[in-house]
Amino acid sequence: MSAQKQRDVSEWWSNNPQTYGDLHGEALHAGVQTTVGDTEFFKHADRTFFGWNRHLHHQQPFDRLFPYDRFRGKRVLEIGCGMGAMAALWAAQGAEVTAVDLAPFSVEMTRRRLSIMGLPGKVIEADGRTLPFTDAEFDYVYSWGVLHHSPDLAHSLREMMRVLRRDGEFGLMLYHRHSLFYAWRIRYREGFLHNESDFLDPVSLSSRYTDASEAEGNPHTWPVTRSELRRVLGLYSSDLRFRVLGSEIDHILNMMLPGLGRIMPQWALKPWARRFGWSLWFSGTRG
Repeated sequence: MSAQKQRDVSEWWSNNPQTYGDLHGEALHAGVQTTVGDTEFFKHADRTFFGWNRHLHHQQPFDRLFPYDRFRGKRVLEIGCGMGAMAALWAAQGAEVTAVDLAPFSVEMTRRRLSIMGLPGKVIEADGRTLPFTDAEFDYVYSWGVLHHSPDLAHSLREMMRVLRRDGEFGLMLYHRHSLFYAWRIRYREGFLHNESDFLDPVSLSSRYTDASEAEGNPHTWPVTRSELRRVLGLYSSDLRFRVLGSEIDHILNMMLPGLGRIMPQWALKPWARRFGWSLWFSGTRG
């Protein structure tokens, strides 16, 4: 990734942060106006974010994915901390948390959240391709919905594995190119029906219609496939596992045919979600 592209990504996400608001980048949640970075803002943003992923919660948010118990008192790294929701979860569970982000605004917000909540943690502005840590420094490393914004994903994944100790564990969520959202919403509706493939290449089209609610200028968002991730992560882990996460399936079906997602029973939605969901979750142990 060129230095200019790095600056573009950093600047765009600082100016268009993922606030989980009614409008991307704004502090309006279900009609309630707050101030970005205050206590009420974090409460409303978390309510939305956790609500999107409620199927991944049991006793704690995301405890169906994250092995909190095994890493209490251990060194945990988050790559791409955004507004700090997940860093705070790990810190509250007793992990020794370090979080990094390319965007200065995200670093500021995560520091502010931890301070407001009285939680420990180190938050650093850093590029995922060149993490400022020694080899094997962390016991658990994860990234949630971030590295598909990197034009140099393979490099970022290698760096992620470099800072993870042998027998350490990792978790990674990236958008799924073989999903219903990508096939129908991006390629078919926008690319084909609206003819945007005539003047946008696949990456530009994906960047425009994934994060940021169609905001102009998103520098890079490119979903991945399972085989692509297996080729890279399989070099480091012999117990690589994946899940397809599809909490958005009912929403996409409603876009395709109004009301369809609401009338379909859960037993009918789940197979679609498990095969064609918008997110891929990979986890494993560093060999």
